[in-house]
Amino acid sequence: MAMSCPLNRYLLLMAQEHLEFRLPEIKSLLSLFGGQFISSQETYGKSPFWILSIPSEDIARNLMKRTVCAKSIFELWGHGKSPEELYSSLKNYPVEKMVPFLHSDSTYKIKIHTFNKTLTQEEKVKRIDALEFLPFEGKVNLKKPQHIFSVLEDYGLDSNRIPENPHNIYFGRWIADGQRELIESYSVKKRHFIGNTSMDAGLSFIMANHGKVKENDIVFDPFVGTGGLLIASAHFGAYVYGTDIDYNTVHGLGKASRKNQKWRGPDENIRANLRQYGLEKYYLDVLVSDASKPSWRKGTYFDAIITDPPYGIRESTRKTGSQKEIPKGMEKCPESHVPVSLSYHLSDMFFDLLNFAAETLVLGGRLVYWLPVYTPEYTEEMVPWHPCLRLISNCEQKLSSHTSRRLITMEKVKEFENTKWKGLWSSLEFLHCFSGWFMPLDSAGHPREDILVSSP
Repeated sequence: MAMSCPLNRYLLLMAQEHLEFRLPEIKSLLSLFGGQFISSQETYGKSPFWILSIPSEDIARNLMKRTVCAKSIFELWGHGKSPEELYSSLKNYPVEKMVPFLHSDSTYKIKIHTFNKTLTQEEKVKRIDALEFLPFEGKVNLKKPQHIFSVLEDYGLDSNRIPENPHNIYFGRWIADGQRELIESYSVKKRHFIGNTSMDAGLSFIMANHGKVKENDIVFDPFVGTGGLLIASAHFGAYVYGTDIDYNTVHGLGKASRKNQKWRGPDENIRANLRQYGLEKYYLDVLVSDASKPSWRKGTYFDAIITDPPYGIRESTRKTGSQKEIPKGMEKCPESHVPVSLSYHLSDMFFDLLNFAAETLVLGGRLVYWLPVYTPEYTEEMVPWHPCLRLISNCEQKLSSHTSRRLITMEKVKEFENTKWKGLWSSLEFLHCFSGWFMPLDSAGHPREDILVSSP
């Protein structure tokens, strides 16, 4: 029987932001690149230091080309809870794995990274000098070294009670940095076309990573708005498509969302957003369409559906329809008829969304969407489900003391069958009530925008 290849240990230095989203992102990306999440750590919690076993350095590098939740990755050479434990661990690390990076023709430098504590330059030099027992034969080059090594010290999470000595000390060879700079370069503040609900750039990339979006995929957003989620997917090489019920938003018309700007300019539109980042070649189209009445032929079209449905925060939920019952015998409306806008209950919207995803996603394709939650009454059983979709992750983002939204990721695991199913209804009963609480209506049944709960 063939022996399995030993896995190398790596140290991930994680960003201290969107903590619940980090583990699903790393798991999804490792799966995307042919790896598997393997770790000796029992919990991750809020710690910025994660030890993982990864099959190859190539997979580690691919992971860092995508992640916005991780800052850097290191090949882990040693680890201990004290300097003595670290040195002992380093002495036990196979010399043959060190030699390729320490030979006389190489250049290197050693960096000191501390979490929750600042060291003096003298303290840093002392830590570097203590590593003289390692077989370094190359020359030190502080500006452009071939190899970078790091000592990373963890002083815990409590900034009010910083210990004298670190809880853990790590030593490793730097492999690559993550994509944290995307958060700034794609910032909504710099974007050409935005709306009231334009998604934060960091969360947009996290959603694309949870959805395992890859090159040449087709990604769809049925509530596209100003297209922020399309941009993140296009950045990773996917072709993007969307629909929205709001004609003005799709065509970039009407009042502007920016401060000190009354009306949108003639070149403010979704296509222009992608052009701004050099991604226009990935833009397929965006149509004015009602998500409750999809006009698609039967078939599987999408590798991922990534969306932020409207749920009464800043934007009301709407669908097309008529306030009056259609008279019997009238099979279709005249061509001049323009449907009016009706409120779209959250229970109906999520039922339609999951059913649409089950029908149009390819096998293995993912649905990533936001679910609004009234925190005091929330339980995991309330998350909508579908027999063709498997829940992958469920991450919370708090909005206020009593409201939050959860990023739900699901994967299509079996082909769609056009049969009625009941599982979703019980879990969506709370959403029907939630929509009435979250988006109060006036006597005419219209949203009371003056008392809507607003997100931060």
